[in-house]
Amino acid sequence: MANRGQGRSGGQRSAGGQRRREIDNQGILPVLARGVREVESAVQRGRGQSIRSRYQAIALLVREERQRVKNDPAIPEGNRAELLKRLDGVATILAKTATREPHLFDLLAEDAVPSDEVRMLMREMSQAAGVEVAPEPEPVVDEQAVARVERRVLPRSVVARQLANPFMPPDFSAPPPPTPATQRLSTWELIGPLLSAFERASAGSPACMELPEPTSLTTPGGPPLMRHQAEVVEAAREGHRTFLLADEPGLGKTAQSLLAAHAADAYPLLAVVPNVVKANWAREAEIWTPRRTATVIHGDGDDIDGFADIVIVNYEVLDRHVGWLGDLGFRGMVLDEAHFIKNKSSQRSQHVLQIADRMRERVARPLMLALTGTPLINDIEDFRAIWEFLGWIDEKQPGPHLMAALEETGLTPLDPGFYPSARQSVIDLGIVRRRKIDVASDIPDRRVADIPVELEGEAARSIKAAERELVRRLLSRYDHSIAARGEKPEGIDRQLVEHVAIMVRDETPADDAENVFTMMRRIGQAKASLAADYAAQLARQTGKVVFFAKHIDVMDTAQEVFAQRGLKYATVRGNQTAASRQEGIDAFVNDPEVKVIVCSLTAAGVGLNLQVASNLVLAELSWTDAEQTQAIDRVHRIGQDEPVTAWRIIAAQTIDTSIVELIDRKAGLAARALDGSDEEVSSADLQLETLVALLTQALEAR
Repeated sequence: MANRGQGRSGGQRSAGGQRRREIDNQGILPVLARGVREVESAVQRGRGQSIRSRYQAIALLVREERQRVKNDPAIPEGNRAELLKRLDGVATILAKTATREPHLFDLLAEDAVPSDEVRMLMREMSQAAGVEVAPEPEPVVDEQAVARVERRVLPRSVVARQLANPFMPPDFSAPPPPTPATQRLSTWELIGPLLSAFERASAGSPACMELPEPTSLTTPGGPPLMRHQAEVVEAAREGHRTFLLADEPGLGKTAQSLLAAHAADAYPLLAVVPNVVKANWAREAEIWTPRRTATVIHGDGDDIDGFADIVIVNYEVLDRHVGWLGDLGFRGMVLDEAHFIKNKSSQRSQHVLQIADRMRERVARPLMLALTGTPLINDIEDFRAIWEFLGWIDEKQPGPHLMAALEETGLTPLDPGFYPSARQSVIDLGIVRRRKIDVASDIPDRRVADIPVELEGEAARSIKAAERELVRRLLSRYDHSIAARGEKPEGIDRQLVEHVAIMVRDETPADDAENVFTMMRRIGQAKASLAADYAAQLARQTGKVVFFAKHIDVMDTAQEVFAQRGLKYATVRGNQTAASRQEGIDAFVNDPEVKVIVCSLTAAGVGLNLQVASNLVLAELSWTDAEQTQAIDRVHRIGQDEPVTAWRIIAAQTIDTSIVELIDRKAGLAARALDGSDEEVSSADLQLETLVALLTQALEAR
């Protein structure tokens, strides 16, 4: 704004009445006075949500004008006092108005960022006051944005796909959006009331759309579905195309999404996911939709399959690929941990919304799924970006389907009944929220779920190099033994493989060499922060979480992550006194602010009652199934009234994957031991079998 002083205060007048009339009738003050009375009247009529932008515009203009009046030396002192008094009167009305609608207080904060609509209103009010308004500034070149564009890549396999299908005609075969019979709400600001409708909901109000009865629990080649999962898949099969899938963790949102895409034939499908679960998405796709190819984007995507049915990308590299992802012709998009985009000013949010908008330009009704166990992290405003991704709203107003539903209610935000009706209208667009306790008959009372993670950086390279060196040592000993015999066997000599594995297991490696035990410790260190990050997500979504690790440095890393995330935690370690140990347990059990307890597998594996939680994270693998079971039993015990899920963090493409398979196989042996088997399962056996598996795989790959 510029030259607000022109025509406002003028020079000193000889008549006090003339000066007062001039102050009352000139400049920005009368515009602000009229505006604040309109705002006050709207709040008194119950339309507080509809005037948020005007309220903030008036508040900012008052702040600017007060600063100008105080600092302008051309204004005589008498006029200055009158002007400041009038401005204080406007500010007082703003403050009193906010006491009736407390959400307006947020707009008075120093760090409250005005929207484009607020800036436009400020310009309009200044122009109405006859104030010379500065021209719109020339757009500033964002050098960082330019650099981000320059970082964008186009993998060669994607170019091949585009050349193979150069036209990719848009699909507008879906029926046009509904046209409301009336336009009563066209002049209302509705985003605020829609958000308020969820804030005003009474405790226990359901937040789940009506779902159809499933016609089948079978899947295209994968395991059978649970009933609650099949309901979402059936809804997609019947034509529903937008879902905010907010089931609690552990209810199989990934499987529901993949099979909904299959039911809707929404291929190619784009899945935008956190890095920590990227490998798991590829694995789940292979399990649930084995006839569909999936590809994972790493880095610049040099090794991706451009012709895959399912493309999986993590938020962290989305900036490099946002260009071609928007043009590939996706018919479906899944956003995992959708609360990651709650900050609309962030690059990740803008990229996600950009891709979603470009999809809707080419496909009239693409399948859009937002997955999150915690759709609200801080406040109700967190809904905005998710709703916009789903196409339910844009920046200013509801989309056509939601607007039609609101018009059908026959209500406006002045009517008390508007808010429950509006909330239901949004829910019917596709909000699905089930808790574990709601579908307890569907899920086992105790289960182990694996979360594969990808190790990155120097630690990952070092671990993979050490694994290659271990395999080389095994092969060298095997080949040396074969050469000493002088006779090459047909196929693989299984007996010799085990003999070589025993030798390597029992030998003392050189200073720079690794054995299975030391490698597993290094893998645990490398995945510690990823495991802690997943535990932090669980804690925010489901409540209390038990975090188990074997080594002190892994526990130290986890505690640093929790502290950075602002999560209060307790600890149970072997080096604690009995009093300190009990203090940590009591804090976790009794203090609602303590969300995580970091436990040593050996120190806390027995004798603890932690059933206040129903989720635990196993950051490191045990050497026996018994040790793992003991940890789970700290949570799964008498007094537990929810199904228990143990999340095992597995380092993909390392010996972690081999060891977890062996643990599960030994678990079967341990179960059979109850029927008479006397076979023992020791950690030494598991190390030996890991070496046997490594050597066998290497020989088979020759």
